[in-house]
Amino acid sequence: MRGIVVVTGTGTEVGKTVVTAALAAAALARGRSVAVLKPAQTGVAPGEAGDAERVLELAGEGVTIAELARYPEPLAPATAARRAGLPPVGPERIAAEARRLAVSHDLVLIEGAGGLLVRYDEEGSTLADAARLLEAETVVVAAAGLGTLNATALTTEALRARGLRTRGVVIGSFPADPDLATRCNLEDLPEAAGCALLGVLPAGAGAMEPADFRAAAASWLAGALGGSAPEGDGAAGRRMAGLSNRSA
Repeated sequence: MRGIVVVTGTGTEVGKTVVTAALAAAALARGRSVAVLKPAQTGVAPGEAGDAERVLELAGEGVTIAELARYPEPLAPATAARRAGLPPVGPERIAAEARRLAVSHDLVLIEGAGGLLVRYDEEGSTLADAARLLEAETVVVAAAGLGTLNATALTTEALRARGLRTRGVVIGSFPADPDLATRCNLEDLPEAAGCALLGVLPAGAGAMEPADFRAAAASWLAGALGGSAPEGDGAAGRRMAGLSNRSA
């Protein structure tokens, strides 16, 4: 991958930070220079490691990280900014910083907060507005289990309605012992999303030793995301998840 890519999710706690780290690690392994921008970090105190620092830890020292604002309460950025009495981060500032980073980096990854339409300021601006200003592609991080088809379809539909291109969907955390719904979702997600399933990260990937994480990152992602995993139909999704074709 090259250029500016927005990493968004179907909701909170779906694995955006770990997926961002995997994307960064795969790009670094291909010789790309990478920057990761976290526009608004919430629920983290001053001096405490946030999502950008977590990406740096997992992906390696070759990543440039940037954070525009930090708010102490774990809330939507607009709400957290208001309650803290701090200025919010609007889409224009996000776009300006991404463009600045893109001057000196092959790939700039922008990691959002929560889901796509979480508010960043009192005007109701969202990460989608920043993506539109940048004409950036998006990667959608989704959960693996029951309910993810609807959440993913709503997210990709919102992206299409705004004229934004979705490169594909990545499952942020796939369990070692998936239930029936989770196994079936590997085949059903591309149809629900209207775009390819381009990655499946195993549960616990973020807790791996950084060296092991970097060595494995490319195997979790398809070639369209800089990885080495197969892509395409449901069988490809099962292979990415480490399942046999009969497992679903």
